Amino acid sequence: MVIPVHDVMPVRTTPYVTYALIAANVLVFLFMPGLSGSVAGDSGLAQLCHLQAFLDHYAAVPRELIHHQLPRLVPTGQVAFDPQRGPGCLVGPPGYVKSPVLSVFTAMFLHGSWLHLLGNMLFLLIFGNNIEDRLGHVRYALFYVVCGYAAAYGYALANSDSTAPLIGASGAIAGVLGAYLVLYPRVRVWILVPFLLFLPLRLPAWAVLGFWFGLQAVYSSGAALSHAGTVAYAAHVVGFVAGMLLAWPLRPGTPPPPEPGGILFGRRARPGW
Repeated sequence: MVIPVHDVMPVRTTPYVTYALIAANVLVFLFMPGLSGSVAGDSGLAQLCHLQAFLDHYAAVPRELIHHQLPRLVPTGQVAFDPQRGPGCLVGPPGYVKSPVLSVFTAMFLHGSWLHLLGNMLFLLIFGNNIEDRLGHVRYALFYVVCGYAAAYGYALANSDSTAPLIGASGAIAGVLGAYLVLYPRVRVWILVPFLLFLPLRLPAWAVLGFWFGLQAVYSSGAALSHAGTVAYAAHVVGFVAGMLLAWPLRPGTPPPPEPGGILFGRRARPGW
């Protein structure tokens, strides 16, 4: 695994959409039920039932996306006690109307943990600003959403009977990475490689993003679920390919940018370094 830190690629405009997406994802995560328990290390049954009900309402579920079949009984967020099975989450008829199509959009702003959130936002911050600079604010926002939908439905087609909630911005961000690979393959990217401690390296984007995509493709050939402890790698693959295809027509108009001189690990080097 590699950790991107900075790309040697200036932008001409302020990436307002990228900043807004990051802020929205962080704010939604802070108000998700069960967050206080996850931070404190307490995963009480009441919090888990509340979170399960929240995800059932706002997360994308592959079976609902493909078959348009909403469950008749859903978690209510309350705790129930069964004399034989013990305590569990109470289920009942849904007290809301859910649109499977709209759930793909809401699911793009939900994350399962701080690590899930921060990892996604790091990739979006580093690579999203340049794609927004190339596409413009409005087209970039539409591009982001389209890639997220492509990733979700691509995963759902391959797992049409799955009832596990699909959450996270990974599919949309994978589309951003795919577009970056097409438009700026030779731009240098600083990464940290966990070797003993962390080894800083500066590699071309095609190597960094190609390696990332290769890992997702390998992992997607195995278990690729989206519930706790697992990752929807197939959604990453679909989102990445969608981003490449959408960005490909723009490639002739995107010459290789001049690399700023005197750059050392994302900062301008001092004389003599």
